[in-house]
Amino acid sequence: MAEDKAVRVRILLECTSCVRKSVNKESRGISRYITQKNRHNTPSRLELRKFCPCCSKHTIHGEIQK
Repeated sequence: MAEDKAVRVRILLECTSCVRKSVNKESRGISRYITQKNRHNTPSRLELRKFCPCCSKHTIHGEIQK
């Protein structure tokens, strides 16, 4: 019960430019990162600019549900 009210939570960041439906055989999949955020300071969804090895460039990675 106490774990549900934790201030720092783990989140998944996924590349927004990679489309799941168009993943071909040469592609290694979808770029995902695991990070933490403070629930009180950042109540909205987090978006960070990270490197995507599938796109081979820096793209926006948005928070997704676990």
